[in-house]
This record gives sequence, C-alpha cells and structure tokens, in this order.
Amino acid sequence: MPVSVKDNIAQVRTKIATAAARAGRRPGDVKLMAVTKTVDDKRLREAMEVGVNLIGENYVQEAQRKIERIGKTVPWHMIGRLQTNKAKYAAGLFDMVESVDRLELARELGRRAAAKGRVMEVLIEINSGEETKGGVNPEDTLTLIREIAAIDNIAVRGLMTMAPWSDDPETSRPYFRALRELRDRIAEEQIMGVRMDELSMGMTDDYEVAVEEGATIVRIGRAIFGARPTLAANKD
Repeated sequence: MPVSVKDNIAQVRTKIATAAARAGRRPGDVKLMAVTKTVDDKRLREAMEVGVNLIGENYVQEAQRKIERIGKTVPWHMIGRLQTNKAKYAAGLFDMVESVDRLELARELGRRAAAKGRVMEVLIEINSGEETKGGVNPEDTLTLIREIAAIDNIAVRGLMTMAPWSDDPETSRPYFRALRELRDRIAEEQIMGVRMDELSMGMTDDYEVAVEEGATIVRIGRAIFGARPTLAANKD
C-alpha cells in the first residue's frame, strides 16, 4: 500500500506530544520539520495540506526547483552542508540556514543577505564527533559565535546537531543533552544580537529522545514520507 503521508504526520505528532509530556514540556514548543530530500511534489503538497508548516532541504538546487513549482507559503530551512559558493542562492531561497559551521560561510551569507536587504537567521551546526560530518567542534563554538555575531545581516538563533546513527535511540541522548547544555552556556554569555531560541536535533530514529532533551525543531523525513531508494540508513 502507498505511504499515507497524512497518517504518518498524525503519528509523528502524537509521539512528539507524548515525549514532550514525559519531559514536562508543551508539544507546541516543538516544531515538526518535514525533510523533503528526493520527495516528489505530490507528497510534499500533501504534507503541507495537512498542516506541515516547516520544510527542510539538503540541497540548494533541489529546494530551488521545488519552490519554483510549489511556491513558498511556509518557511524553508537549509539543513545540508552549504558550500560557500552557493550562499548567494541560499540567501534568497531559505528563511534559515541550520548548517553554518565556519566563519567564511557566515560572512558570505551576510554579504549576500545584505544585497537582498534582509537578515539571514542561522543555526550553528555542532559536530557530534564524526569526522565525515560537518559542524564546528563544541569547544570552538563560543569563539565562532562571537565572531559571527559581529557580521552584519546575520542573526544567530541557536544550535543544530545530528547524532551518530544507531538502531538504539538512547545512544543519541548524550549528544542531545550536550547540545542543550552548550546552548545554555552560550545563552549565559548574553552575546549582543545572539539568541539561543532553537535546538534543531532529532530525526526519524531518535526524535522522541530529542524532544525529551529539549529539541525545538525535529527534522523528520522517513517517518513522514517513507523510505527513499537512495537514502542511507543514517540519513533523514
């Protein structure tokens, strides 16, 4: 039987609410992002029609094609690794870039956002210890944020991470807890122009744990749209 996007979203929302209750949180404090890498227009529209109001894309060109065909009625976030030479496109397409992990990229995003007369909101991506993944090392994060805070037309709004894949969601908990604790330490610094509003963490295999640990954005692909033929097991 074909995947029912509507039913899947309802199930995900129920699990978010249950996890939030366990942690003494309000379900409304957690945003559900539909990760639409390789998802066709029909299923993307179906998700939007049943109330998904935040879209995450991994690639600039794929987002550009979809936005041109579907329109931009909800916020779109860039969640994949962003090459500096693609910043000029990202600054016009996305409402937030969640994968900023280096000063050079932030400067280029700021320059491109300024040219468009806008401020680009960003999250700082934190590496979970995997050399093959993007992200700044946790111990370097505060220094990077101080430097980015001085860039015009860039606004730091929180942190993002991706825990190493495991078939046991509990193995993600230490990474999510560490991100929350890092967020709290940065918030205590009260850096001008910086707000630690968002913790983007948790995907299909571990989003309930992420909600328990304080996620404000969970990035869900497979649990909404079903498995993708080219999707690796540790990706969403």
